[in-house]
Amino acid sequence: MHQFKTSCAKEKLKEIRAFVAETLGNMGVSENECHKIILAVDEVCANLIIHSNQCDASEKLELFVEDHGDHCVIFEIIDHGKGFVYDSYKEPDLEEIIRSRKKGGLGIMLVRNIMDKVEFKIEKNRNICRMMKKF
Repeated sequence: MHQFKTSCAKEKLKEIRAFVAETLGNMGVSENECHKIILAVDEVCANLIIHSNQCDASEKLELFVEDHGDHCVIFEIIDHGKGFVYDSYKEPDLEEIIRSRKKGGLGIMLVRNIMDKVEFKIEKNRNICRMMKKF
C-alpha cells in the first residue's frame, strides 16, 4: 500500500497528482488510464480541500493507493472536514448547466464516469472516499 499525507491547501494538489502518477506508473498502468485516474483523484481531493476543509492548511488529507492485483486499484482518501452526503447527490442536468453557463458542479459525475466504484462515508469523525478502478 502506498500512502501520501498532506495539508488541505490547494497548492498541494500538484503534489497529489505527482504521487498518483508515480504510483500508477510503478504499477504498470497505461498512460491513458493513468491520466483519467489522476483526474478523478484530483477532483475528489480538490473538493475535500476546498469544500470540506475550506483550504485550511492546518487540516490534513490522507491518500492511500492499494494495488489489488488482477488489474484493480483501490484509492482511499480521508479527511476530517465537513462530510459529504453522497447518498443525496443527484447528477446535474447538463443542459441546465450549459444554459445557465454555471461553472462547476460536474466533478462527482466525472469521477463516477471514470471510476468503477465510488463510495463516501463518515466514520469516527472522518470522511472517507473509497474508489475502485479496474483496468
